[in-house]
Amino acid sequence: MLASRVFSLVGRRSISTSLCLRAHGHAGVVKAEDYTLPAYVDRRDVPLPEVAFVRDLSAQQQALKEKEKASWSALSVDEKVELYRIKFNETYAEMNKGTNEWKTILGGVFFFLGFTGIILIWQKHFMYGPIPHTFSEDWLSAQTKRMLDMRVNPVEGISAQWDFDKNEWKK
Repeated sequence: MLASRVFSLVGRRSISTSLCLRAHGHAGVVKAEDYTLPAYVDRRDVPLPEVAFVRDLSAQQQALKEKEKASWSALSVDEKVELYRIKFNETYAEMNKGTNEWKTILGGVFFFLGFTGIILIWQKHFMYGPIPHTFSEDWLSAQTKRMLDMRVNPVEGISAQWDFDKNEWKK
């Protein structure tokens, strides 16, 4: 029972997949890239990639590869450079050359910091009310005086820090 159910689901899936491929104009099987084969990568820590940069050589490049088998002194500088470009995409100097990407990143950071600042200013101006009167210096000094008069927390708190004889904070 379970096996027949599984086979019916698999069969439906394969039919629907093949119909989708035909519906989108794909003739036959869609070719996917084979990731098990070695790939070309330009990296400073891997100086010799596993495969050449150019895999499909043109007729001119094939003739140059045949000429490479002979003496290298017969090759011109341009031919040597072209042989190098067949094997490698970039030189070490080109890999080590700095980019201007830091300018884009720094510009993005400054943009978002500025945008955040504008939002904070807008919120302070339009969303928040005025500062309460309890934050004023007069109110805070009156509140502190009241707490000292009431001798709030005389062991370790604010009253323990006040010298009542000299009428000043202890040193």
